[in-house]
Amino acid sequence: MSEASMYSGNDPRLELLLEGIVRLAAGDLTTRVQVSEARDEIDAVIMGTNLLAEDLQIVYEELEQRVQARTQQLNEAHLAMRRMAMTDPLTGLHNRSAFASALNEVQAEEADGRKRAAILLLDMDGFKAINDSLGHTIGDKVLETVAGRISGAVREQDMVARMGGDEFAVLIPGVTPSEAAVIGNRILAAVVEVMEIEGQHLRCGASMGLRMADPGQRAEELMMEADIAMYESKSDGRGRLKVFEPAMLHARQMRNQLVGELKEAIAGSQLVLHYQPIVRLDTREIEGVEALVRWNHPTRGLVMPDEFIPIAEETGMISDLGGWVLRTAVEQLKQWRSDPLTRRHHFSMRINVSAADLQRLEFVEDVREALASADLDPSLLVLELTESAVIQGNDLDRYTLNSLRRLGVGLEIDDFGTGYSSISYLRQLPVDTVKVDRTLLSALGSDPSQPALLAAVLQLIRACGLKAVWEGIETAEQAEYLLGIGCTSGQGYFFSRPLAEAQLTEQLKHHDTWPVS
Repeated sequence: MSEASMYSGNDPRLELLLEGIVRLAAGDLTTRVQVSEARDEIDAVIMGTNLLAEDLQIVYEELEQRVQARTQQLNEAHLAMRRMAMTDPLTGLHNRSAFASALNEVQAEEADGRKRAAILLLDMDGFKAINDSLGHTIGDKVLETVAGRISGAVREQDMVARMGGDEFAVLIPGVTPSEAAVIGNRILAAVVEVMEIEGQHLRCGASMGLRMADPGQRAEELMMEADIAMYESKSDGRGRLKVFEPAMLHARQMRNQLVGELKEAIAGSQLVLHYQPIVRLDTREIEGVEALVRWNHPTRGLVMPDEFIPIAEETGMISDLGGWVLRTAVEQLKQWRSDPLTRRHHFSMRINVSAADLQRLEFVEDVREALASADLDPSLLVLELTESAVIQGNDLDRYTLNSLRRLGVGLEIDDFGTGYSSISYLRQLPVDTVKVDRTLLSALGSDPSQPALLAAVLQLIRACGLKAVWEGIETAEQAEYLLGIGCTSGQGYFFSRPLAEAQLTEQLKHHDTWPVS
């Protein structure tokens, strides 16, 4: 045994080694113990301890780097998720959540009183027709194009968002009402320009509502009021900017009340049908009646369809309303055909069909069940469809029309001559009859060219193998002229206004032909 080993218990290196181990255990991985020149067993332990410390330090630094890298990745992923959560995936614009958040931030800032934030809310006019007729791929490209045009029409500090569907919003901080209106009209002018998409030349305007923000007003309230102004624009002709006014809010509240009351009316017994005769011009025999719905409101009295049908269409109640009309009208025709005093009249029942009905797969079955329940031949029912519903229809609409035709139900185009009339579509549609709009007849007697036009329209209809019914006949002269050019069927106040069931029943009981005043 060497002398150094014999006295190693008193070696000061042991104390240094112990202190180094304590510091390492406490987490100071930079700790190193000085190796002496003796290079004995104690130095060997010290060197081993130093090597272990170096290894631990390398492992720790690598682990720390990995933790930092993973933390950075997590932060980047979190930011990306936040961006995704606040971005519309189709257009790359901000979405509704981002818009509401930004609006709340702007509202939290002090306003100088003269300049405030403005909200523009715009909804596309005619986009649904493009989407339905040309497909969603074209529709998406239209939305992308519109998003770019809106972004190009605003200032750098303004925020553009897609709120969903074909609705967009713009947040304009620090403007006067006139400045906001200038930006809004610039957007409308940009949007309405023709778009060329996959060889299609398309035009799609917009209706816009403007709401100037009041200090402290909540984002949800501002967006709702801008939405009210936008719908006011749609109901007032579209393609224009409407500034929110408090009276609009009252009108919306009244409308919402009317929506609730209409639901009760459809479910209850407040709806009634009036019937307007269609008369043969030569014999004055009744050949059909058109069922026209009225709302017998408990406090407002008789409400005309112009007031509540648009609400039913907007809220999706139109199918329930149409179903009630179908069942009630068919059942009434059964009663007339069962009564010995009225069944000598052989006429059809005509009801108006909405575009929403053509989109329902159950509609054909509803018609079949209504006719079976009343034990009526399908040919006694004629469904009237507007030109726009037929022309803008998709494959499902055409399937429904062809199914109805196979069922044996009569099909009639209503309001012919109001914008879509053409030989090509008349020859292609599975319809039997065309009802010519009253506007074409109203100019007879005041416009020298009108007689030739009426004769040409009738010739066009006949050339397509269809029957013609002229509506809006108000004078004997009009009836005589139409009969003179070969038109055999007509409808209008000259013969009768729409009548309640009891009134029409009395007429049918006491007259073989339709009486004319």
